[in-house]
Amino acid sequence: MSQPYSQFQAMLAIAKASLISIFRSPSAVIFGFLFPLIFILVFGFLSSTAPVIRIAFDKSSDSHNPLYETLVAKKNLKVLVQSEKVTKEELEKGRITAVLNIQPVNPQGYPKYKVGIKSSTAAVDRIGLLQSIIQQSITELDRKIDPNRPVYAFTELTQIPGREYRTIDFILPGQLGFSLLSAGVFGVAFIFFNLRQTLVLKRFFATPIRRSYIIFGEGLGRIIFQLITAVVILLIGHFAFKFTLIHGWVTFLELMVLSLLGLLVFMGFGFIVSGLATTESTIPPFANLVTLPQFLLAGTFFPVENFPAWLQPLCRILPLTHLNEAMRNIAFEGDHLSDCGSQIGYLLIWGIVLYAIAIKVFRWE
Repeated sequence: MSQPYSQFQAMLAIAKASLISIFRSPSAVIFGFLFPLIFILVFGFLSSTAPVIRIAFDKSSDSHNPLYETLVAKKNLKVLVQSEKVTKEELEKGRITAVLNIQPVNPQGYPKYKVGIKSSTAAVDRIGLLQSIIQQSITELDRKIDPNRPVYAFTELTQIPGREYRTIDFILPGQLGFSLLSAGVFGVAFIFFNLRQTLVLKRFFATPIRRSYIIFGEGLGRIIFQLITAVVILLIGHFAFKFTLIHGWVTFLELMVLSLLGLLVFMGFGFIVSGLATTESTIPPFANLVTLPQFLLAGTFFPVENFPAWLQPLCRILPLTHLNEAMRNIAFEGDHLSDCGSQIGYLLIWGIVLYAIAIKVFRWE
């Protein structure tokens, strides 16, 4: 007696064949594995910490004196104005180098002021440079006011424990996100276009397998390949360059779930491009129209805050921006998936819109 036809087994067979073909494709391996790894290696070797000198002033600091005005005017210092809670958190994480507190100690004589420098062990590589800048400012005031008198002010450094924020903690999530975007757009677009052009999809119609299982099978092969890529990127980043996984394996698993969600959303772009493309040569322009703006504007290499104010709203519309932000919050900030509701919500909205369009434009023949 013949066995009943299994749609599920047929789907797995298609997924297996698709996965094998992806691994045999040089372009898939290069864009999926090598490009993200090259960027990670470059930035991992270039520097282990962020070099920006960002400071804040204590709310009790005296701001009506020449030293304060001199420091604020320094081009290589970025003075942040924010709440004490945010400042304390960023100080512990090394995102700001120090909190300065200028207090008068001898209004009638010299030195007139004491500069309290509160830093953390996470900013140990930058504190020396900051001290040099402050000392240079004091020396400038000494020469300007009276070079024969004692120093205008002196410094006092205190340090608190902190977590080191490395360049890799910013770069790796961006590279992983862009790898998922490229795979979802280019991979899906080329696969389904070629299956349609080579009449493979038409031959599938002669078999008992349903059309939905054909898509699931091909998509599953792409998902498995890209999740393997994500595992490799995360493990190399963590063990070779100390990429932060704040809660260990829990953080790793949450990043994998987020990667899966991002990939599923980005595959929607791929289905749309596949449906709109009339020839294979038209796929790259359509795909680059989707991927290039996100590569440049979604915080892959630089924080979105570094862009002009008029451009930032556009940056925050892009789905890759929210994926990158959620990954960084989970990896370094210690957030969980439940804390990334707004970012996940944006991705889900994008997914609904993309697949609604994909259903309209996708073609089988």
